[in-house]
Amino acid sequence: MHKKIELLAPAGDLNKLKTAIDYGADAVYLGGDSFGLRKASKNFSLEEIEKAVSYVHERNKKLHVTLNIIPHNNDIQGIDDYAKSLYEIGVDAVIVSDPGMFSKIRQAAPNLDIHISTQASVTNIDTVKFWANQGAKRVVLARELSLKEIKEIVDNTKDMIEIETFLHGAMCMSYSGRCLLSNYMTGRDANMGDCAQPCRYKYYLMEEKRPGQYFPIEEHEEGTFIMNSKDLCMIEHVDDLIEAGIASLKIEGRVKSEYYLATVIRSYRMAIDNYYNDPENYKYDPYYLDEIKKVSHRDFTSGFFYGKANESSQVYEKNSYIRGYDFIGIVLDYDKETKIATIEQRNRVFKGEEVEIFGPAIKDFKQKIDYMTDDKGNDIETANKAKQIFKIKVNQDVEKGYFLRRKNEE
Repeated sequence: MHKKIELLAPAGDLNKLKTAIDYGADAVYLGGDSFGLRKASKNFSLEEIEKAVSYVHERNKKLHVTLNIIPHNNDIQGIDDYAKSLYEIGVDAVIVSDPGMFSKIRQAAPNLDIHISTQASVTNIDTVKFWANQGAKRVVLARELSLKEIKEIVDNTKDMIEIETFLHGAMCMSYSGRCLLSNYMTGRDANMGDCAQPCRYKYYLMEEKRPGQYFPIEEHEEGTFIMNSKDLCMIEHVDDLIEAGIASLKIEGRVKSEYYLATVIRSYRMAIDNYYNDPENYKYDPYYLDEIKKVSHRDFTSGFFYGKANESSQVYEKNSYIRGYDFIGIVLDYDKETKIATIEQRNRVFKGEEVEIFGPAIKDFKQKIDYMTDDKGNDIETANKAKQIFKIKVNQDVEKGYFLRRKNEE
């Protein structure tokens, strides 16, 4: 039996990091305020990274920092001191895509583990061996590889280096995420962390000698979303990924909500743990996917894992998300004697409605809100103010950090 596979989750801020760890991630990755590829997430100052490291290490988990921009000359300034600071703080690894960045980090902080980003487009055994010989601890493989190819890489490099792959989240229409379309259309550079996602835009066809005449591409009357990929979801195939010998499975989504992280991480945590409880008799439980579908998502694909992605991996008709459930609130406190839970509101909720409640280690349960008060104990009919504190009675015990959701009937 291989060492138990790592479940690696994104953290866009400190609250999201805590949610990721509490809901079952073995490790988290985050961006500092420099050298990372996610400007849309809040990112972490060095002081915040230090707090994050403490929270993670107290729970015997790990923390990785992304330094995966593709830098120009001026962009690499200061990486030496920054890498030293990260090492002194106790960061477990940094994630790098550029050889120059790799070299400078190795010189500045020789004992800091370096992981090679998916942005480096590693697709073969020899490139993995190259990075192992340079001293890299792990390679995050390009998303364009099949499971068969990944197994071949693992079998030929397992004594040299760890292999990580993505298993869930948004897919990029460009090879390993290296895209110039955003830069061209909006001035926002995807390779510097500021992608505007133009692959999700609506497009028409125009012939150069007929300016102003827009010809629809017939997938949709409003245009085509021909570059719009489905989201990767491998929850049905966790056993295949584990048996391939992969060291770490990575969830995409540093700009996603706490509710998204809790829901997705929880499903993968249950699936992975159930596999290790009885590998020979492991059977995929459809409950895992049903739960994942309760967050905002696009249609799902298995990407390149079982062969080249084809037309079934794209969404030609729309670029919108599927939203079957509303995130209602988070449990802040619970009194076991009175069975009253204190909730911080996220979406409007009314007395008399039925909600679902879930936590890290439990299956969800339904709860009708028969009792509802404000934070001072006054009866109310609705919680309709942003982050309003309110109280409800629950039939089952809950804990701080549990989430409430409601089926969207619209």
